[in-house]
Amino acid sequence: MIVSKLSILIPAYNEERTIHLILDKVRDVELIHGITKEIIIVNDCSKDDTVGAVERYRSENPNLNIQLFNQPVNMGKGAAIHKAMELATGEYLIIQDADLEYDPNEYNDLLKPVIDGFADVVYGSRFIGGNPHRILFFWHSIGNKLLTFLSNMFTNLNLTDMETCYKLIRTDLAQGLNLKEQRFGFEPELTAKLSRVPKVRIYEVGISYYGRTYEEGKKIGWKDGFRAIYCIFKYNVISRK
Repeated sequence: MIVSKLSILIPAYNEERTIHLILDKVRDVELIHGITKEIIIVNDCSKDDTVGAVERYRSENPNLNIQLFNQPVNMGKGAAIHKAMELATGEYLIIQDADLEYDPNEYNDLLKPVIDGFADVVYGSRFIGGNPHRILFFWHSIGNKLLTFLSNMFTNLNLTDMETCYKLIRTDLAQGLNLKEQRFGFEPELTAKLSRVPKVRIYEVGISYYGRTYEEGKKIGWKDGFRAIYCIFKYNVISRK
């Protein structure tokens, strides 16, 4: 499949201090084969000046294709991604958190299996490859591996990082999924439903990871882990549509 445009989906909540930094990185990366970028930011009713930061950045970078959509109320990360997927017009889309944990310079690593004609979906794994990984929380890593293991049991995939932010997906495929989870249950639901797409080709590549501490703005907690377990069972066993 020829890829001429990549839609970069950025859910944002209270990211006034850092969103310009991630936008700098997205702006500066040169995509292989002359692929252009469409940046879709969905502001999840932030309490800070995320909107003002994006609007200032957009006025200072008029040549950058940035769309901003404001949710009417705080609906959650999953809901923000749903809206961004709906607005995407590139042949492929990728999810990009507004913080600095993931490096846009690695978009090309995820695009390569697509350009070579092998993949419909590419996951960026934080647990394979030789790229830099910040050393942080032991129990988070155990939790991530447990969630991936449980997800793999039901989907019959052999992913190493189901919970990764970096998922590159063919846009028409993503838009055809009936996604419901509005918060952090989005990842296992998306994986479950992708795994059931007939003849879907899912690949995985190693990426780096520059994790944040809670003091630095990390938002996910142990309650989200339990929700993810529930969603693994829900979307693989109870509700498969």
